[in-house]
Amino acid sequence: MMGKAVAAVLTLLLISALGAEGKALPRSAIELRCQCLGTHSKFIHPKFIQNVNLIPSGPHCKNVEVIATLTDGREVCLEPTAPWVKLIIKAILDK
Repeated sequence: MMGKAVAAVLTLLLISALGAEGKALPRSAIELRCQCLGTHSKFIHPKFIQNVNLIPSGPHCKNVEVIATLTDGREVCLEPTAPWVKLIIKAILDK
């Protein structure tokens, strides 16, 4: 009798795990620490930037993080206080 109960519980756990497969969590929900260990403040021409992610400060990290994906696939952490980065952030927020 106890074996049937254990089998039923294991079956329910397996079914619930299969139902959760494929669901993506936001990056900040997965990473519970800062993404950027250091930042880059030198100007990067916009033609070399493919995408920019702005991660606000929160319980995972006290810093605002700006992560640029370059056209060659590299990810670079940008210094949020650099004047040219502020312009990029303003342009993103104005959209």
